[in-house]
Amino acid sequence: MSINSIVLVHAHAIFREGLRHHIMALPDTIIVGEAGHGQQAIQIVDHSNPDLVLMDVDLPGVNGLEVSRALKRTHPQTGIILFNTSMEGSSVVKAIRAGVAAYVPRNIAWPDLLELMNEVRNGGYPINDLVLSLPEVAAQVIAAFRQMVVDEDTQSIYSPLSPRELEVIELVAAGRTNREIASRLDISNQTVKNHVSSILRKLAVNDRTQAVVYAMRRGWIKVVLPGD
Repeated sequence: MSINSIVLVHAHAIFREGLRHHIMALPDTIIVGEAGHGQQAIQIVDHSNPDLVLMDVDLPGVNGLEVSRALKRTHPQTGIILFNTSMEGSSVVKAIRAGVAAYVPRNIAWPDLLELMNEVRNGGYPINDLVLSLPEVAAQVIAAFRQMVVDEDTQSIYSPLSPRELEVIELVAAGRTNREIASRLDISNQTVKNHVSSILRKLAVNDRTQAVVYAMRRGWIKVVLPGD
């Protein structure tokens, strides 16, 4: 069984200590590093390449959103869970654009956080569920995506993706986890991960959300957005 590796990032040591207490009790899970500021977080992740990063948005120097963007460029398979006090639509949109997999309040209960950690570890993006559950957030996300489409110059409809990769990106756009995609296409979870990595490389994007937007802009896939 594989070991889940985690990096904790928060300006306050007492917050990290609380998370550490819970995480250390989990089987097959290790904390490979802790950081108190953004630049330190980037260095630790570069060195350890963890499965998950649990990070607060408010960090000295480089904030959590900026760190997320930087990490997704170099570690696209690392899942990022971001803590914040604000759950406003504009904040969620920024988190989505940064490639964050889950966006949670700082006072989230441990059982709920653990469930999200497992989902993100399996390739899920619980932030999609947050969008669907909050109408005001969904409206802002839809508006932001539509503006991206309007702003994009008309480009060739040719897709560099293989038919299988297009199937994968369509399922990613539908909010499916890697395991769900694997089951749907009757392939292994690792094969799904390989396809996702290939898609990110071919499209020169940092994360799954950007890949979906890129493909949607060019008409390669159709995405049914909430409220449409």
